[in-house]
Amino acid sequence: MVHHIVMWKFKPEIEEANKPELKKAMHENLSALVGKVPGLLTVEFVEEPIPSSTHDIALVTTLERAEDIAVYATHPAHVAVADTYVRPYVTERACLDYE
Repeated sequence: MVHHIVMWKFKPEIEEANKPELKKAMHENLSALVGKVPGLLTVEFVEEPIPSSTHDIALVTTLERAEDIAVYATHPAHVAVADTYVRPYVTERACLDYE
């Protein structure tokens, strides 16, 4: 089993009032990828980090094998979600993968 963690900061121009709605859309659409992307077992979306955190939101996924990370990254359903609900609003992506 492999864990894939991605963290982002919101772009500076994103207004605080819009962040809850954006987080909700990210959470719903990223979670919906389970069962659509081969090898993707679980999705956890972290939208309320504690103040000591360096990023605003995080995605914690579990995949069957290390090779599934590449499948996930290029899968059309994931690309559509990322391009629509994530990438337009975030910056400073950080990623950590581990077994």
